Amino acid sequence: MANPSIHDFIRELDGTRTHYRLLSVREGAVMVEVAVPGERWEVEFFDDREPEIEVFRSDGTIFGTEKLEELRKSMAEID
Repeated sequence: MANPSIHDFIRELDGTRTHYRLLSVREGAVMVEVAVPGERWEVEFFDDREPEIEVFRSDGTIFGTEKLEELRKSMAEID
């Protein structure tokens, strides 16, 4: 089966009025970042191979400002 076309995927997203952004984060790839309720998808399209897809799911938990401080501390640990 042929690799899915980024153009067909975007037409499908447009047809369902699904929010997406186009990004370039890796050389040779175009990422379509899709936002649907409770999920975010990263779909990277390449000229020479199949797309790579990552799905991030939320359990719906909403955090307060204390979570922001926790995230900032974890970023500092990465540096």
